Amino acid sequence: MDKNRLHGVHTALVTPMSDGAVAYADLERLIERQLETDVSGIVPCGTTGESPTLSESEHLQVIRTCIDGANGKSLVIAGTGANSTTEALSLTQAADDAGADAFLLVAPYYNKPSQEGLFAHFSALAESTEKPIVLYSIPSRCGIEISTEVVCRLREKYPHVCALKEAGGRSSKVSETLISIDENFVVLSGDDGLTLPFMACGAKGVVSVASNLVPELVTEMVNLALVGDYERARKIHLSNYQLFTDLFCEPNPVPVKTLMQMKGLIESSEVRSPLIAASSANHDLLKGLGEKLSIPERVVL
Repeated sequence: MDKNRLHGVHTALVTPMSDGAVAYADLERLIERQLETDVSGIVPCGTTGESPTLSESEHLQVIRTCIDGANGKSLVIAGTGANSTTEALSLTQAADDAGADAFLLVAPYYNKPSQEGLFAHFSALAESTEKPIVLYSIPSRCGIEISTEVVCRLREKYPHVCALKEAGGRSSKVSETLISIDENFVVLSGDDGLTLPFMACGAKGVVSVASNLVPELVTEMVNLALVGDYERARKIHLSNYQLFTDLFCEPNPVPVKTLMQMKGLIESSEVRSPLIAASSANHDLLKGLGEKLSIPERVVL
């Protein structure tokens, strides 16, 4: 894959739910809406897609639905990471067979492997596919980060390990990665509020939560930054920074699903336990935020 295809905005797609089940009709409409914009890709079954609480059959069906819906018009970067190497291998191989374009592989969570354990885990996954791999470092969720040394070792041994979604909150990690690795390696922001600062350090885009709501806005900001127009990109960043931060007033994806339901993009804001609905105070905060968002109202059929 041309590395430039990984540049831009990749939407970390929510998994709509209703009465405890995945709402596939809503999911299909969300995919259609993303394809109407300038996003580079969609990312099913990541953090925003509530992957830890999806069954394996649900997980794979969500990925297949995205592949079918995208129909080659957009990259599908399937979230197939897990805290078990065996499970991650099973998901990755099944998604590969289904036609995913690339894979988002999160660091194993809860068990807190050593950096050598991380290298072994990702090596096993890299040996199971020839398609591009995007490593996903999010220490606030996993308890560990993927070190720059491990990223470099994996890249050297497996050239299709070609990108890092960095969600550790440090622009210094972006700089450290890019000065330690070849110029074709791609870093993507894992936090909408840090996309522009990360791009100033050399990142090439974002795996975005906000683009579930405002894909046109996020892609405009990122595309401006990609061509070096930081003055206009900064205006978009600053005018929407409150949105980017308020989307995390509750654990992701509670706020974004709440706003999407308010704006008629999904029928229900339901999340799967142990996540719960937004508190009344945060619901009011999100309602006020939603009233300011210029999203065309859509009636869910």
